[in-house]
Amino acid sequence: MSAPTVHAVHENPLWWPPFAAAFEAEGVPVRQWLLTGDEPLDLTGTPPEGVWWSRMSASSHTRGHTRSVAHSRALLRWLEGHGRRVVNGSAVLELEVSKVAQDAALRAAGVPTPVTVAAFGPEQVLAAARAVMAAGATSVVTKHNQGGKGLGVRRFDDLGDLERHLASSDWVEPVDGVALVQEYVAPAEPFVTRAEFVGGRFLYALAASTSQGFELCPADACGVDGAPLFRLREGHVPPLLERYEAFLAATGIEVAGIEYIEAADGRVVTYDVNTNTNYNPEVESAAPRSGPREIARFLRSLG
Repeated sequence: MSAPTVHAVHENPLWWPPFAAAFEAEGVPVRQWLLTGDEPLDLTGTPPEGVWWSRMSASSHTRGHTRSVAHSRALLRWLEGHGRRVVNGSAVLELEVSKVAQDAALRAAGVPTPVTVAAFGPEQVLAAARAVMAAGATSVVTKHNQGGKGLGVRRFDDLGDLERHLASSDWVEPVDGVALVQEYVAPAEPFVTRAEFVGGRFLYALAASTSQGFELCPADACGVDGAPLFRLREGHVPPLLERYEAFLAATGIEVAGIEYIEAADGRVVTYDVNTNTNYNPEVESAAPRSGPREIARFLRSLG
């Protein structure tokens, strides 16, 4: 039986080469559907046959693709209405573009997350930070609800520094108007962990150094100068693996990276789910199985 055509829905060609190579190596035909927000969608038409895989990114607006998320919402609903097999479909997209939604779904699955407050505007951000620190946090972290690429992620140890930041040109309003204020969770070691999943099953884990901040995109196209930030955690199994797999099953997420901190106080705290996961080439060269090739095999199996 021939492999089904895979239709890859995304908006960033710079992230595509490792996947193109993997699909070619696995003999799986693939067609890119680049959604830059400028192409009309004929709802009276019929979608092509095949398996559809959504890689829409929460950070698409930072590349000038301000309509891509809305375009993706429309496309995925259209596909699902025609009964097409969609991997990481419309419900998953809503988790990709909302850390509030992620937090709620993780908590529902029994996965611990940081103390978090959603705030709407700079005044609420400052008030939320006061409340989080009054509850016992020594520092707070701000971030954008629709994030990716570390958007808006900054640590503040002092409320005065946060207040000055909010009044300066450095403060950037989140694209959806929602900012998060979280407790800062100190790691036991200076790294966070990202567990990769394909087909809802654990693939491998990598460690991401926090030495250069919080922009932890592992893709080669995101390259950061200096010492390598990523390494394979050979043999590491996420402490919350069973809960993660249950979370993925409950939400319909089939391909993702889940990021967590093994904290100095003994907790394991999960803070992000990335459903358009990219793969670091150095980690891939050391990993027992390749992320992109496992994706190609998984999608082939759905035809």
